[in-house]
Amino acid sequence: MNDHIRRWTAAVVVLVSAVAGCARLPYTTKTVHEDSRVAVDVQHEITPAKYSHPVQLTADQVAAILRNFSLREEQRLPLRWFAEETPPKPVFREEELVWVSPYLVEALQKAGPDERAHFQLFGPGMNRADTRNVTAGWVAVREPYLYLTIDYFHTEISSRHSDPYYPNNPAMPPQPKTYLLFFEPGRFWVTDQTGARALQFHDFLKTTQVTPLNP
Repeated sequence: MNDHIRRWTAAVVVLVSAVAGCARLPYTTKTVHEDSRVAVDVQHEITPAKYSHPVQLTADQVAAILRNFSLREEQRLPLRWFAEETPPKPVFREEELVWVSPYLVEALQKAGPDERAHFQLFGPGMNRADTRNVTAGWVAVREPYLYLTIDYFHTEISSRHSDPYYPNNPAMPPQPKTYLLFFEPGRFWVTDQTGARALQFHDFLKTTQVTPLNP
């Protein structure tokens, strides 16, 4: 009986730890839009963020900002030496900017001071029946800065919610990777007072020609 109680107690501890771990992740408070190409929602941060939301931007302005971001996957030594020889890749394709920008505008308008605009862009995976090619991350504004974080960049992720043989075992996505973000012109890509990389987006928008998106 004592062994049974110990096993039951251990199972409860694992379950409680898992639930507690999930509680420490940002969670969705509002779904802005979702279709086969793009999903945008508002997420609540796990700690007070004191963002400047809601924020009023246009879709053309958001696209002009995102269009100038590029990235490279962060590597450990010695692979980092070779990675630094590879030019960074644009984060967004032009058609992706058309899909996601209007919904990010809406999300930033609906977000509160402790919420961020989360997005996912979907493409066909190598196994069209079971996977999707996903680029995902989030955007937030804390005046005078705009923050962009990328969790997945053209990553193969299962499109099935669960394994048909184990219906109570959801197919978990891979762990997010760490990417080095770049912005051009580089003078607007700075370090804020907390040490985080951020964009002085007002100054950038004053110096660039914002062109209309072409749906």
